[in-house]
Amino acid sequence: MSNYDVLVIGGGAAGLTAAVVLLRAGRTVAVVDAGAPRNAPAAAMHGYLSRDSMPPRDLIAAGQTEVAGYGGTIIYGTVVDVQPGFRALLATATEVGARKILIATGLRDEIPNIPGVRERWGQDLLHCPYCHGYEVRDQPLGVLGGDSEAVQHALLVRQWSSDVTLFTNGTSPTPEQREVLAARGVVIMEEVVARLVVFDDRLHGVELVDGALIPRSAVFVRPRFVPNSDLLTALGCDTDDNGWVTHAATGRTSVAGVWVAGNVADPRAQVITAAGQGSTAAIAINAELVEEDIAFALATHRAANPDSSGQ
Repeated sequence: MSNYDVLVIGGGAAGLTAAVVLLRAGRTVAVVDAGAPRNAPAAAMHGYLSRDSMPPRDLIAAGQTEVAGYGGTIIYGTVVDVQPGFRALLATATEVGARKILIATGLRDEIPNIPGVRERWGQDLLHCPYCHGYEVRDQPLGVLGGDSEAVQHALLVRQWSSDVTLFTNGTSPTPEQREVLAARGVVIMEEVVARLVVFDDRLHGVELVDGALIPRSAVFVRPRFVPNSDLLTALGCDTDDNGWVTHAATGRTSVAGVWVAGNVADPRAQVITAAGQGSTAAIAINAELVEEDIAFALATHRAANPDSSGQ
């Protein structure tokens, strides 16, 4: 079994950034990458200074190169269990040991089960207007969903286009919601949505069950975020009322030696935010390792020099 100072589980922006920071601090680090990033369907990422429009896979590739350049280990696989101590078991039966664990396994998006939605996810069926709104600005846009969060999403998307339709999929907005949507010029379509209509690999519109086709260039949806936190909960990390692992600003969880960064603990973190959280966690992890190294060195010194204590 290989042993490292830190095992990073999750090879996205958060995990790779943390690994680089720790490696530059002289720590031994392994990163386990399952190869299934949340933003894989997206052609480009935005809002990342100096990396605007870069394909997400290219950022990951560059990060892996940097980690390897500093002597880090990249392990391609999936961690299925982590035992206190820490010992991680991969699906291949490989075991990896570490003094500290950083879990950056992200989240998964649960989206409506409507024909065309899954197929267009990350292309012209979008979630984050800050990530992709600029590219579809001033075009006819749609927002799919009938709850209060969808209403708020429609009002947000309105910032990028004056032509926004909220498809409530059979749900009726409240009078108060209708008023504010009308005030912002957002059209409400309450009919049930049949499918997204696609021609030549492009979204052409939203088809309702009555056969009406509402032309749209892109549709936004606010998915349900589900953290990939099974490893964290199995280790006994505390969670909040919504099931998200609680943590300090540095990423430290309630379990000693276990840290988090990125979407696994923060559903709102964009790529650049997740990278920053990885750096923050890495610095805190190294500081904790330094304290442990000092304590070990001091104990060793005192054992070898019993009369030198305090001198």
